[in-house]
Amino acid sequence: MTARPTPGWLKPALELGPVALFFAGYLWLRDDTFLIGGNEYDGFIVVTALFIPLILASTAALWWLTGKLSQMQIVTAVLVTVFGGLSVWLNDERFFKMKPTLIYLLFAAVFFFGLWRGRSYLQLVLSEAMPLTHAGWLLLTKRMAWFFVGLAVANEVIWRTMSTDAWVNFKTFGLPIAMFAFFIAQAGLMKTHATAPEGED
Repeated sequence: MTARPTPGWLKPALELGPVALFFAGYLWLRDDTFLIGGNEYDGFIVVTALFIPLILASTAALWWLTGKLSQMQIVTAVLVTVFGGLSVWLNDERFFKMKPTLIYLLFAAVFFFGLWRGRSYLQLVLSEAMPLTHAGWLLLTKRMAWFFVGLAVANEVIWRTMSTDAWVNFKTFGLPIAMFAFFIAQAGLMKTHATAPEGED
């Protein structure tokens, strides 16, 4: 599928918009209880039910506009559907709260598997944005894999020991901030292992 020309802000908006709407919806409905089909559902479950078609629609829009989807976008959409659906079906918010743990452990496992084979699967995703040497990619992938393990552990600790409010804030703000801080912390690695674009010395 051929990518269509789109404004630069549209792709980030489609990726981050569903999360922002989930947060706003949760703040709006968190204290409410809804009677649906004879069963009571709290605001978190209702917002989760609305989040599933929203993330699927944004993922479909990204594919239609750009002509491609990253593995992370596909996996995220699938796990949101599966674990969000389980939370709604069983009226149990724990399934949806476990979703980030499984996403991060899955990608950590993929990265570690690639390293075991002497390859960097992270390079397949970010090579155009960050030209690095092979050794640089292996080191960055190793750090990224352990970072994902740390995020998985943090998610488990927070949802199991803290309130739903704390978990929603962690998911909405903590995870993006942690990701941003991680890449800022890799500035030295990127400088040391940077490669010049083709045709330049």
